[in-house]
Amino acid sequence: MDGNGRWASRRSLPRVAGHRAGAEAVRRTMQAAVDNGVEVLTLYAFSSENWRRSEDEVSDLKGLMRFYLERELGTLQKEKVRLKLIGEPAAFGNELYERLQQAVDETQDNDRLTLVVALNYGSQAELAGAAKALARGVRDGTVDPESIDIAAVEGLLHTRDLPPLDLLIRTSGEVRLSNFLLWQAAYAELHFVDTLWPDFDEAAFGAALGEFARRQRRFGGR
Repeated sequence: MDGNGRWASRRSLPRVAGHRAGAEAVRRTMQAAVDNGVEVLTLYAFSSENWRRSEDEVSDLKGLMRFYLERELGTLQKEKVRLKLIGEPAAFGNELYERLQQAVDETQDNDRLTLVVALNYGSQAELAGAAKALARGVRDGTVDPESIDIAAVEGLLHTRDLPPLDLLIRTSGEVRLSNFLLWQAAYAELHFVDTLWPDFDEAAFGAALGEFARRQRRFGGR
């Protein structure tokens, strides 16, 4: 989800206004996913690189997380949406992390859509973590190096209990993955749009699904 800052700048607004508008786009997209029968929707909300932003902007983002978590929890329950977190959200501090975990626990039995929110997430760090876990297993004698295969790596990723990634959408005209779901995107369809994230709506989401439906998917050269 990219383009919040540019959206605000073009309107001579502070960056936090762009993040607020982006949060509204999250709400629209989640509802569109529910309405279209999507099984899992994963949102890249805060990357591990976002800590490089100004202290004020990071503080604003954390405040927005708290606000929208409180406001939207009822919607998650009403629409039977299960919340799941990937990344390292504990870095946001005990208060926010505990509230996030509470929302995860409260929605765990919902089964209409799984909303995965990537917080303090970086795919390279995720892969490095899996490699370290396998290396420790080899060192301790619990893992045979010859047994390490694709399934062994996938079993250590943050997304191990989710279905394969089908479609990855990148907004704002950026044509790169920016350290998001690198392993998982191996056979995903990629969809790049110029739309800034705060302007992303039900029509844009529907267009992405339509483009996905028209593509002939191939896996591993098949």
